[in-house]
Amino acid sequence: MDEVFKALADPSRRLLLDSLNTRNGQTLRELCAGLEMARQSVSKHLAVLEAANLVTTVWRGREKCHYLNAEPINAIADRWINRFDRGRVQALADLKTALESEPMSKPEFVYTTYINTTPERLWQALTEPAFTRRYWGATFETDWQEGSPMTWEQNGWRSDDPAQVVLEAKPYERLSYTWHTFTPEFGKTFDMPEDKVAALAAERRSTVTFELEQQGPLVRLTVVHDGFDEGSTVLESISQGWPAIVASLKTLLETGEALPEPEPVS
Repeated sequence: MDEVFKALADPSRRLLLDSLNTRNGQTLRELCAGLEMARQSVSKHLAVLEAANLVTTVWRGREKCHYLNAEPINAIADRWINRFDRGRVQALADLKTALESEPMSKPEFVYTTYINTTPERLWQALTEPAFTRRYWGATFETDWQEGSPMTWEQNGWRSDDPAQVVLEAKPYERLSYTWHTFTPEFGKTFDMPEDKVAALAAERRSTVTFELEQQGPLVRLTVVHDGFDEGSTVLESISQGWPAIVASLKTLLETGEALPEPEPVS
């Protein structure tokens, strides 16, 4: 957490975070245009923010897009905010609330964490039912080959749909698949109002991608969930659910015990 506090101590870096909180997924050029800072200064500040995991990046073709990452803010909030007067940590508390309650300005979700494990072990945790059931409560039936169908099962609910497929499976590096189908049975299983299930079902199918990168004794895991329409109800739901899923995954791999069962990620 020392790197996080040091990164937040600089007002220029806080301006960059404010800019990303307003409009996520900006390139270096876009960030420079919106702030009165030289390109070299912005690059240096972004490097510090990336090192603290406050900013994560995703390549879109030849462009490198920058995203505000909620994971270290959540960790600080969990450890400190409840122990001190809220006035002392108003900025962090408000940022945490904004990250948890509002979908990102771009219709996509990006979240990065570092796990003390190996790429092989993390790949197992993402693909094998014995793992996914423990930290997610869900299991997948598939051979994890590109184009293969996926059957989802969670809390007795089962989803079979030809459009639920594996898009990419590069062991220990990258895994991508389409999101599940929203059905009336899904709503009944998770006690959701019929109108909300109908709204979810009316949206186009989204995609989730896991990127694994070995960094010394740790593995950098980036979750990218995209393919949403503007104002997506699904995006709002998964933005609240993924941090809990990823935190439980990390805890399971590092301690052997998952966190209490999270709310279902829609």
